[in-house]
Amino acid sequence: MIDFQAAAGAVHEEQLVVFALGEEVYGVDIARVQEIIRLPAITRVPRTPDYIEGVINLRGKITPVMDLRKRFELPVSDLSRETRIMVVEIGGQMVGLIVDGVSEVLRVPAEAIEPPSALVTTVDSAYLRAIAKLDSRLIILLDLDRILGRRDPLTAGLGVVEVGQG
Repeated sequence: MIDFQAAAGAVHEEQLVVFALGEEVYGVDIARVQEIIRLPAITRVPRTPDYIEGVINLRGKITPVMDLRKRFELPVSDLSRETRIMVVEIGGQMVGLIVDGVSEVLRVPAEAIEPPSALVTTVDSAYLRAIAKLDSRLIILLDLDRILGRRDPLTAGLGVVEVGQG
């Protein structure tokens, strides 16, 4: 016999990749994360915003890379052994996001997720989608489409290009 309540409960959760930026913990939908890699050499691209670190060659595709600390106007810190690039898909394009470290993949029940308070939601924090409450932890859930909107120079001018193709 099928347990429909259990099946329905499985639908009402989110699976997140959890990462750190400074002292804060963030999460993004696992379906958007293609891979997590160590920090390779990054080629700078002239005349781009300071939060765009440049591009990398990821298995034959030129992939733009953004430093999330700079994008969120957080204090910049030295890179460490835990620093990673999360390669995410946004609008059919791969984009690398530099984060301080990736810690885990979590399943979060829908009832543990709340929209951010109007007190913390401003134009500058439009990238916040929700806050997940897990025991004593708070995880800030990001809206990747807002972080890298269509008007962002990263997605407009540095699209993925096949290496060796004209």
